[in-house]
Amino acid sequence: MSAAPVTARGTRTRAKLLAAAEVVFARYGYTEASIVRITEEAGVGQGTFYLYFSSKLEIFEELVDDLNRRVRHAMSEAAVGAATRLESERAGFRAFFAFTAEHPALYRIVREAEFVSPKALRSHYTRIVEGYISGLEDARGKGEVGDIDPTVAAWALMGIGEMIGMRWVLWGDGASAGDAAAGANADPTASGTSEVPDAVFDEMMRFIRRALAVAPEADGPKAQGQASADQTKPTLGRTQ
Repeated sequence: MSAAPVTARGTRTRAKLLAAAEVVFARYGYTEASIVRITEEAGVGQGTFYLYFSSKLEIFEELVDDLNRRVRHAMSEAAVGAATRLESERAGFRAFFAFTAEHPALYRIVREAEFVSPKALRSHYTRIVEGYISGLEDARGKGEVGDIDPTVAAWALMGIGEMIGMRWVLWGDGASAGDAAAGANADPTASGTSEVPDAVFDEMMRFIRRALAVAPEADGPKAQGQASADQTKPTLGRTQ
């Protein structure tokens, strides 16, 4: 990691380079992006770039780290004051979708990291999940959620947020089932691409509420009775 700037002007210049890198990496992809393109986007000379970063790879990895830090901050700030874990989930997801609408390039950049810098990719997801696990463990101790595995639940919830965001925030309302072109034509550098519709958000939260709810043991008498009843119900494709 590069050394932190020692002046306010240096801090602003470094931030300008990171903002330019976000645009350039999203627009061209890592391979076609270049230091020349980044400095032109930032409006600074190439020599200035090397005062803050040693290579294209370094600024890419720092950009992943910067986006990760900002999205985690947005989610945690939104969840401050939430009375229950479910309220915290709702506020955190709202903040995540708002951030990705403002920074849709996050999707392409994180996916590029899978090939460009696997360690940056793993760090991105791990940092998000670590805070999630801690919150779920605390909620389980308070009896606000069921007897879940916090680690598994954290990864599952993060996956839900990422996929819902990609479908409705990145692709927007124009995407329909089977419309492959909608995703391909989505502008990865657009600002405020779209929002998750209220009906979609509510359905997502209903799914999460049921997944986290305190429920009877799966092998209890009620569950066994329900399973027996289900076995007697006709199903699609079954010969009557």
